[in-house]
Amino acid sequence: MAGKSERQRRQARERYRRQQEQRLARQRKVRKRGLIGVSAMLAAALIASLILLFLPGGSTKHAAASASKSATPSPTATATAVAEPAHHCSYTAFSGSTPVVRKVSFPPAAPDYAASYQATISTNLGKITFNLLNSKATCTVNSFVHLAEAGYFNHTQCHRLLTSGIYVLQCGDPNATATTKLTCSSTSTVGSGTPGYDFASENLTGAKYPAGTVAMANSGTATSNGSQFFIVYKDSTSGLTASYTPFATVSSGLGIVQNVAKNGYSCQYAQSGGGAPKEKVIIDSVTIKKT
Repeated sequence: MAGKSERQRRQARERYRRQQEQRLARQRKVRKRGLIGVSAMLAAALIASLILLFLPGGSTKHAAASASKSATPSPTATATAVAEPAHHCSYTAFSGSTPVVRKVSFPPAAPDYAASYQATISTNLGKITFNLLNSKATCTVNSFVHLAEAGYFNHTQCHRLLTSGIYVLQCGDPNATATTKLTCSSTSTVGSGTPGYDFASENLTGAKYPAGTVAMANSGTATSNGSQFFIVYKDSTSGLTASYTPFATVSSGLGIVQNVAKNGYSCQYAQSGGGAPKEKVIIDSVTIKKT
């Protein structure tokens, strides 16, 4: 009997030992799972903070500041120098998350680099005429002509006006339709419109922005040009870095923009500067004359 009792005690001790080991193993697993969860949360928070730090205002286009809502000076854009006039143009599909509300095909890869172009912007306030700088910003002009001939700018409005430091009127966003009420809300999509493709900056060497300059807005990088552009109505060279492709000059109608600027804006964009013009500027059509 003594031998049997001893075996039972040993078995009981062995069962107890195994139970303790299993319990400790479960506790270690739970602790490890908790640490993984905390690490994941910390990693997610870090990624989110980096996104907030390094994304230039989301997909908002910086027109001389940020072609869209942003019109305060944005990071300097740099691009590989291209011999102008360019004989080949490269356009890449827009990779951002902003929905493309007005789709259009890519411009032709082979531009008519020897042509001269004039653009006439017919607005509700009168006509504004541009001479396009095809010999200096060939691929930008190629894109602008393509969009104009596709009716891309028709029935849109110029959505952003800057009246301090940088003096520009920004246009070309398909989200800002002729009937859109510009509220300057941080949740509005106005200012983020894109034709569905991007292309590189041009004509930046020694770029200046006197009154009458027409330049591309971008999202803070040299390859984020799309459809948004801005008209400089008062010299803004000191307020802008050479980061926005000058692709045209106003030959007539600049006074229309200057009068709009005198009336100021009805609301102010909190994050990008400037605001929605009090006087609506609606683009009815853009016609191109080629010579």
